[in-house]
Amino acid sequence: MKALMTTCAICVLGALISLPVLAVEVTFRPVVDGVYAYIGETDGRTYENEGLNANIGLVVTPEGAVLIDSGATFQSAHKIQEAVKKVTSQPVRWVINSGGQDHRWLGNGYFRAQGAEIMAHATAESDMKARAGGHLEALKVLKERLDGTIPTLPNRFVQGNDTRLALGGVVIELKYRGGGHTPGDMVVWLPQKNVMFTGDVVYVDRVLGLIPVSLTRTWLQSFAMIDEINPQILVPGHGNVTNVATAQAQTRNLLQALRTHMKKAVDDGTDISAAVKSFDARPYAGLKHAEVWIPQLANMTYLEMERE
Repeated sequence: MKALMTTCAICVLGALISLPVLAVEVTFRPVVDGVYAYIGETDGRTYENEGLNANIGLVVTPEGAVLIDSGATFQSAHKIQEAVKKVTSQPVRWVINSGGQDHRWLGNGYFRAQGAEIMAHATAESDMKARAGGHLEALKVLKERLDGTIPTLPNRFVQGNDTRLALGGVVIELKYRGGGHTPGDMVVWLPQKNVMFTGDVVYVDRVLGLIPVSLTRTWLQSFAMIDEINPQILVPGHGNVTNVATAQAQTRNLLQALRTHMKKAVDDGTDISAAVKSFDARPYAGLKHAEVWIPQLANMTYLEMERE
């Protein structure tokens, strides 16, 4: 009996050792007719999620597919391509980078090799160039899953606040109001579908992110444009497909609260530590990572208000 148990234990151990390492599965879910979204994890970048902790959009037209953001690596871009093939036989002819964060554009090299035209706002160019090395350094957590990734800039940069495209008969409007999370953040508006892909202008279900290049002032300018258009459906940069009211509650209102509190603290000469501790985060306590990340947001917003 003991020998049998030992044999079984060895068999189980062998089976566990032979199990494949967990990998992210990319699946595009329908949003409306001809429009799809991959909803990424709301955690940070990990080996298991392959840096695909953000949402990716897909618009299918009679003349080709439009991809909104290309993923974080060359290998994850290949996974995105394979997921597209399960939805449509149309090739990816256009890629729109909604901003300069890694998961928005580091998959560009894969799609450039496939012949796609890749677009971003002109303001994103210098940000992409400046932070590409830092992105790759941060993504070393992906180990061999980062192999093949070479930062590849878009081959078309759009200028100004509003760019109207007609791709395969589908009207796509690129709207820029000064960025926010990154300098080049813009939204992708599909007026015929009443759907907007917001990129990192909107976070739901989890706390938004502030990084050294973020500006809460311009972020709110970008959000004001969403308020004005009032799309029926929002595909946020992070979190589940949502609506304007939820985006207001979980992104806009948090940004406004941070700025209001920290401006008063700076004007009153309140110490940064006291200002951070006194920020009322209770309305946002239900968002993922709130306990850890909101104090960081408060700290960064205080410093931004000092600079203003």
